Amino acid sequence: MKKSIVDYLEKSCKKYGDKIVFSEYGRSISYNDFVCSAKGIATSILNLNLYNKPIIIFIDKTINALISMFGVTYSANFYTVIDVNMPKNRVDNIVDTLNPSLIITDEKNKSKLEELGYKINTLILEDSLNSEIDYNKIKEAQERLIDINPMYVLFTSGSTGVPKGSVISYKSVISYCKWFSETFNINSRTIFGSQTPFYFSMSVSDVFSTVMMGATLDIIPKSYFSFPLNLIKYMDEKKINTIYWVPSALSIVANLKTFDVIKPKYLKKVLFAGEVMPMKPLNIWRRALPKLMYANLYGPTELTDICTYYVVDRDFEDNETLPIGRTCNNCEAIILDENNNEVPYGKEGELCIKGSIISLGYYNNKEKTDTTFVQNPLNKSFNELIYRTGDIVKYNDKGELIYLSRKDFQIKHMGYRIELGEIETNINAMDGITLCACIYESDNIILYYEGKAKVEDIIKFSNERLVNYMRPNKIIKLSKMPYNSNGKIDRVKLMKMYKEEQNG
Repeated sequence: MKKSIVDYLEKSCKKYGDKIVFSEYGRSISYNDFVCSAKGIATSILNLNLYNKPIIIFIDKTINALISMFGVTYSANFYTVIDVNMPKNRVDNIVDTLNPSLIITDEKNKSKLEELGYKINTLILEDSLNSEIDYNKIKEAQERLIDINPMYVLFTSGSTGVPKGSVISYKSVISYCKWFSETFNINSRTIFGSQTPFYFSMSVSDVFSTVMMGATLDIIPKSYFSFPLNLIKYMDEKKINTIYWVPSALSIVANLKTFDVIKPKYLKKVLFAGEVMPMKPLNIWRRALPKLMYANLYGPTELTDICTYYVVDRDFEDNETLPIGRTCNNCEAIILDENNNEVPYGKEGELCIKGSIISLGYYNNKEKTDTTFVQNPLNKSFNELIYRTGDIVKYNDKGELIYLSRKDFQIKHMGYRIELGEIETNINAMDGITLCACIYESDNIILYYEGKAKVEDIIKFSNERLVNYMRPNKIIKLSKMPYNSNGKIDRVKLMKMYKEEQNG
């Protein structure tokens, strides 16, 4: 019985031992060497007598990070990957929430970690790679593991200013990756071109289906996405045939007219998720490369990665909305109204999901967990959890799900799920700010504020306190914030003010 993703890695290693499993600019590693390296990390962890404990990985997006992720998995503990360039206050919040038993870093990031000043046991990757593997300890840990144990905790932003850690089990990862591999025919000939960070839920799909199916994954250098010609050349050099990117990355390639100069030679499948895919750049891709498979994937971090998908099978106008399609296998969608009743077919409501891909909840946050992961109100007979996505959807006349909007202030921006409340909480903490509120319109995060602070000071403060994709695109000062009849900030009025300003 396969309980862990490393069971599939072991199987692939036996079959494809000398084959490249992961590569990056200037480096690659075979299945055999990767497994040995991961087991070296696992041995060092197990020598600390850790089991089913949180471990932070403080390494940038490299093969070293992947070795650490699988090393933790071999040791039957669970990991959280930290962005090494994340602002300290956000890292502090994650560390406080997790209370990790160990931090893994490498020589490159050792000094950066030391600057953060945590008094937590630290493991240097290079030291562990040279240690003798204890196969018996690894075997005992894997035998002890059960598939509903956490495999990783992935942090999203939180409305209170504190990031939420979504806990994903081994069972959820295996169930999801089986579906992903079968649906998109991921096999030993697949060569992924990886774009998303390892702390982003989309990476689950390509990383773990790679080891499950004996495929290869290449980490594309981030800088290449600013220079699409070099990006396509790199993809051809690596013979990349499958990509799973955020729409903004695909849009850059399309909008800079890359295909007028060069087209990828080996690409067969273009998958995308993380935010709404604009039809105009997608149409540029489809006109230039009409024989490729294009698929729109949808799902929040709390559902491992994806719960619905749509393989593009017809043409759309530039101003049309792409469906999010139908649910994955072993997953069911329920659309509820405000009174927890199932809406009539074709009517809009909140999308709720049930299935084995659902998260175990939020780490050390029972209150938020209990409001989001709830008993199915349609089932009065036995315990059955559903996840309330907060997304408003409906079925179209073709039986496809259409995403309409967010129920609350959570948004998708630059491929990341963000809660505007986290931005507000951070900015409100700044000297000279009396009050602030964020709205989201036309792919822009707009910050309204009242107080003595200058716009330049807020920009500087945002650069220090917020990750780049959460920083306001526009900052507007008000003499007085508008309020509605309930005494709350009138965000509808703010949106109206912004649109009137844009329309002159």
